Amino acid sequence: MPFGFYPDRTMLMLIPAILVALWAQSKVSSTYRNYKSIRTMNGYTGEQVARMMLDEAGLYDVPVVETRGELSDHYDPTRRIVRLSRDVFYGTSISSAGIAAHEIGHAIQHKEHYKPLVLRTSIATGVNFASQMSMILFILGIFLSLPGLTTVGIIFFSATVIYQLVTLPVEFNASSRALKVLEGRGILLGNEVDGAKKVLGAAAMTYVAAALMSITQLLRLIALSNRNND
Repeated sequence: MPFGFYPDRTMLMLIPAILVALWAQSKVSSTYRNYKSIRTMNGYTGEQVARMMLDEAGLYDVPVVETRGELSDHYDPTRRIVRLSRDVFYGTSISSAGIAAHEIGHAIQHKEHYKPLVLRTSIATGVNFASQMSMILFILGIFLSLPGLTTVGIIFFSATVIYQLVTLPVEFNASSRALKVLEGRGILLGNEVDGAKKVLGAAAMTYVAAALMSITQLLRLIALSNRNND
């Protein structure tokens, strides 16, 4: 029978990864909201924390701007801009400080040519294309009984797995840099550092979940391909 028109038992392979992803998303949301309500003793906004860290690193020309959405914070290495969501940009909470510092960690990685970040940035465009094409090629290969085409689809999807795996050291390293500066410079005091660590730790789990999901999906595609070739 054609792929997609009958109950696919290989979908069961995804269940553990889906559960981990749901748990990670719930964890990061609840942890963020919890520490979003706790104002830091120093009262720095996320924008001030970001600006202090950038200036200390000599990155005076990297702007910090507000962006839309919740937890949409990111560092854009192609344009060298730090974008912080409204709550983080103006917020004076532990969550705001931790997230802002994390994004500056990426900016410092970029300045220092941190190899995993350089690799991730260099492959991002290619991975995006490969990710979009992978399932099209794979499904066409299944329907047309062309094993070579399904194999190309699997290879293309493997690029997504590589990207997710490269992302892990990038994110963990950025958080480590952030926590050291937050504590070392006295931006956060006492238990506030532990709070920031929990926020960033919860966020890191979403990347672990994404990597697990992509690996599991890759194994599923391989299993489907092998079954179709039997």
